[in-house]
Amino acid sequence: MSPHKSLLRHIPGVDRLLQSPLLQNLASEIPTTLITDAARNVTATLRERILAGELHTAPSVEEICVQTHREALLRARPSLRPVLNATGTLLHTNLGRAPLSDAALSAMESVARSYSNLELDLESGERGHRYSHIEALLCRLTGAEAATVVNNNAGAVMLALTALAQGREAIVSRGELVEIGGAFRVPDVMAAGGVLLHEIGTTNKTHLRDYRAAINEKTGLLLKVHTSNYRIVGFTAAVSASEMVSLAREHNLPVLEDLGSGMLMDLSPFGLPKEPTVAEAVGAGIDVVTFSGDKLLGGPQAGLIVGRKNAVEKIRKHPFARALRSDKLTLAALEATLRHYLDPADALREIPVLRMLAVTPQELRRSCRRLQRRLSQLAEQLHCEIVPEPSAVGGGALPLT
Repeated sequence: MSPHKSLLRHIPGVDRLLQSPLLQNLASEIPTTLITDAARNVTATLRERILAGELHTAPSVEEICVQTHREALLRARPSLRPVLNATGTLLHTNLGRAPLSDAALSAMESVARSYSNLELDLESGERGHRYSHIEALLCRLTGAEAATVVNNNAGAVMLALTALAQGREAIVSRGELVEIGGAFRVPDVMAAGGVLLHEIGTTNKTHLRDYRAAINEKTGLLLKVHTSNYRIVGFTAAVSASEMVSLAREHNLPVLEDLGSGMLMDLSPFGLPKEPTVAEAVGAGIDVVTFSGDKLLGGPQAGLIVGRKNAVEKIRKHPFARALRSDKLTLAALEATLRHYLDPADALREIPVLRMLAVTPQELRRSCRRLQRRLSQLAEQLHCEIVPEPSAVGGGALPLT
């Protein structure tokens, strides 16, 4: 008998492994199917290594059971799970962007554990609208006449473009044809919505006269895109929102602005660059403003749409709106997050992203010292040093930080 065949005979069958006390006890914690899959994989791998000449002695049954136990536990772990963010980037897209406030988490749990009035008007007993739970809040915080929400900001832009200008042209500055994460580009979003791109100006300069010259009988809207994930500096020129609005009113055209990261409060007092707030865009007369819920707003992933009532109503009634609608958990977390903004001090205290952005270097150093002491207590031989390092906002927001 060949050495390989002799070793293979020592590899126990899966049934025998499953009868071991170690794996029998594990079966009370995780599904048996996962343990069986792990046993099959472990034994198959051992056979392959023996046949390849990598193993010259067969492991014991006990050792194989331990390997199976370890692999079964790995298979039982959730694929999506919490991690520590030690990157220095607060809104790290790969790490899930904004962590939610305690109130947002509590709201999600409360709604998830029971039935809810998602689409029920409790006062009248009639069918309600799911977006009524956040519309009044958004209008109060931004000054808009109406508001709605979809699953993310790319969806919000595509829905707004499609509803307002499908089959027609959207005039946009070449310097604002942004690409967001995952290689999604504004021109591609426009094409998907059946909107024709009418590009004007140059990469670094676009003037009001460029918009005026481009308006024709095919024009559906003027599009302004805030470059929230990059900056063009130096010899530049851009048209303000108020100028675009004045021109659009002359031609009875709507103006759509994608603010991207979507700030609801000015963070420049904390040393961050000045960014346009949603309220400022609405105040300038923009008909429809779109922005994200999970970036600087500090809430769940969502695409928020605010603006004039007739425009938002048209967007809300478009068939795509149902395909892109948000679920009850997102709406619960979003409502709780928006309520923090009713009191700016509460927002800065309770919304994790805002709290981290507003922290002073002195406060951060004190936190580091507390962590340093705790680590030293856990391991006496561990040497910890506090080193100043710059951090970034990330998430396609505040690119110069």
